[in-house]
Amino acid sequence: MNLTEWPLLVVADHHKDEFEKERLGELIQQLKKDNITVIPSINIEHIVDLCASQRDISGVLIDINMNASRASILEAVVALRKRFPRLNIFILAEKSSAEELPTEILESTNGFYWLDDDTVTFMAGRLSHLIKEYAESNYGPFFKGLVNYVNEYKYAWHTPGHMGGEGFKKSPAGTALYNFFGENTLRSDLSISVPDLGSLLDHSGPIGDSEKFASDTFNSDQTYYILNGTSTVNQVIWRSQVSRDDLALVDRNCHKSLNYAMVITNAKPMYMMPRRNALGIIGPVKMTEMTEMTSLHKKSASPIISEEELGKDIVMSALTNSTYDGLAYNVRKVKKELGNHVNYIHFDEAWYAYARFHPIYDGFYGMTPDENKEHPPVFTSHSTHKLLNAFSQGSMLHIKNGDKETIVPDEFNEAYMMHASTSPNYPMIASLDVSTKMMHDNGVQMSHDNILDAIELRQKMVRIQKEFLQKGEWFFGMWQPTEYKGEAFDSVSKNTLAENQDAWVLQPNAKWHGFEDLEEDFILLDPIKLTFTTPGVEADGTYTENGIPAGIVADYLMNKGIVTEKTDTYSFLMLHSFGTSKGKQGELLSALLNFKKDYDNNTSLEVVFPNLLEESDKYQGMGLKDLCDAMHHFYKENNFLAEMQKAFENLPEQTMKPADAYEQVVRKNVEYTYLEDMMNKIPAVMIVPYPPGIPVMMGGEILNDASKAVYNYLSILEKYENTFPGYEKDIHGVERDIVDGKIKYKTLCIKETNLGE
Repeated sequence: MNLTEWPLLVVADHHKDEFEKERLGELIQQLKKDNITVIPSINIEHIVDLCASQRDISGVLIDINMNASRASILEAVVALRKRFPRLNIFILAEKSSAEELPTEILESTNGFYWLDDDTVTFMAGRLSHLIKEYAESNYGPFFKGLVNYVNEYKYAWHTPGHMGGEGFKKSPAGTALYNFFGENTLRSDLSISVPDLGSLLDHSGPIGDSEKFASDTFNSDQTYYILNGTSTVNQVIWRSQVSRDDLALVDRNCHKSLNYAMVITNAKPMYMMPRRNALGIIGPVKMTEMTEMTSLHKKSASPIISEEELGKDIVMSALTNSTYDGLAYNVRKVKKELGNHVNYIHFDEAWYAYARFHPIYDGFYGMTPDENKEHPPVFTSHSTHKLLNAFSQGSMLHIKNGDKETIVPDEFNEAYMMHASTSPNYPMIASLDVSTKMMHDNGVQMSHDNILDAIELRQKMVRIQKEFLQKGEWFFGMWQPTEYKGEAFDSVSKNTLAENQDAWVLQPNAKWHGFEDLEEDFILLDPIKLTFTTPGVEADGTYTENGIPAGIVADYLMNKGIVTEKTDTYSFLMLHSFGTSKGKQGELLSALLNFKKDYDNNTSLEVVFPNLLEESDKYQGMGLKDLCDAMHHFYKENNFLAEMQKAFENLPEQTMKPADAYEQVVRKNVEYTYLEDMMNKIPAVMIVPYPPGIPVMMGGEILNDASKAVYNYLSILEKYENTFPGYEKDIHGVERDIVDGKIKYKTLCIKETNLGE
């Protein structure tokens, strides 16, 4: 343990008393001899901010006799303890002044040292001991074991072959990598051959201890670390419970990894349809889609479920929680509705792992405490690396046992091992361990600070928009409530909004969200998921005369070094994560204001997007407003949002299971078919346009007259790409050929099938 990495903040000023000044100087020198780094400060008012910005500070030593009022010292100590419950707070005083210390200070501190009594060696030794204890307490079970093992400098005769980085140093290319990542990173890249650290496959040793610690922290009955992303978490969950021809009830708005899970398990899916509003934003699944009666209707209407199977249980259900735009379900209501006719409930919470750590999300996340114990087992998947703090692909799988069924760990582990590597990445495991420790120790405070900062940005956007509207000008909007208890959203205290869940629960009759038939107390908008809206379409879907497609704004921001998470037609999503700083907020606002200026001035594309002119001569002589107008008019003339709505609302007919369609790919019974020839054909793979990133067609569904809306929608996208070079859409399952200078879409379709002719 390197104590120099955990500095002590000493808050004191120059004493008039030479004895006290000399003794304090001796104490600081002794601390330095004991390898304690000392940060001096004379400002009692700013110590909370300093400790918040420098989280490696291990303790604060405050001289009670410094030139500051006792009231200001008391205020600082109480504020420190409230903000940092585990931080060491020490008081340095004369023994004679001990009786004068207020009770609040006595309650809030860890130790008291008397300059005129205790020896300098004793005081420094005591402080060093407590700093060491604090430093060690910040290491999770696995990370502590990993650090201790690496610090033993053992000779390795096992994999990986670079042997702690030594192998990389045999080549200039490897040396470059070694110098970039550093010795500790490479020496901690170990093999499963190290018994000291336990096994990820049988969840033993420090790894098992860390997973148990995560289970307690995230309020699950079982937690598993998974190192190849939440796509694999979803696969493990389904593989553990679903087998050939089992029935599944799935959110059509689910991630493609869940669709692949249906392929791998050979399940027969039925779909719960999400709402959409006029902006094209995907909303929640209706509660009526989750009822037993609706499920019976879906069974009887499904072409791939035989009459003999109508009495079969629905084995698995899956809901995306929260949605891409931050809409989360009242989990207690969902469990009550699904739990009486579904064997297992799965919440895909890839982007929502922090919900456990703030009361504003209470009841709206999968592992939420529930007085109603009568529910089936519940699974939750977390992309820990996305919005907590872990290395990429680091994810967690959480299980809450049901009232009648407990998930047996040994049985479940068979599915786990089927998808786990026998050569896990130990630094990645350490990052999951550290992420857990961070949330256990500081999750509530971190979440609250993040929510406050997100609300502050939301309110700032509203105020800027109001300023421009008063001048008859446009600005970007925010998709969010417009008021709280009759008061304008931007006028409500940010603390009030951060502390009251009902400020974020969607009210059925509120116009801002645009969803019809919304249930009471059913859907929560996550404050840290920021959906910005651009001019171009009204809340009822009516196009305005002029508009600004969000894709152009996203490109503009990208050129400014700002990357959006998701871009829709007239909205884009930004994630306000723990790593979002005030500086990032300021740069975003500045970039949006600069976009407005360049749009209003119709700044030449030669200045704004010089790369577009390299892409095509169609953009010669155009300005930013010209490009926005052209794209907006394209959307308007083709009624793009309405066509997209129809495509996603009308499910194509299933002709076979997704697994059977994929089997045709494996057996090479497929061929690429151009979009213009796809009517009455069956795609063998899912077709997933981004945005919105959900399947418009699944493998095995037929493109016929009943699903003509899908054909129309894809045709518009193809036409769009030919009209606006450089703005190609990302569509999983669609490839492109250039024929006579034009882009033509093609998809793998099943051969020898031309139904409907």
